[in-house]
Amino acid sequence: MSHNDIVRAWKDAGYRQSLSPEQRAQVPAHPAGVINLAAADLNLVAGGQLNLTSYGTVCSLGYRCILNTSRCNTV
Repeated sequence: MSHNDIVRAWKDAGYRQSLSPEQRAQVPAHPAGVINLAAADLNLVAGGQLNLTSYGTVCSLGYRCILNTSRCNTV
């Protein structure tokens, strides 16, 4: 199995499932390993959402926020 096929098998679940059992056996474990997160940890993930209680007001385009306040200044 080529290096490119191994990397593709790591990244593409559909491709990995299309491999024969013999080919799948040739794919080494991913170097990053397996990551398991508890449900409690996943509940803390905000997906990049700002916590407005910590960062203050969200200002419109052309304004900049003053952190930890409810004021916006023009840029």
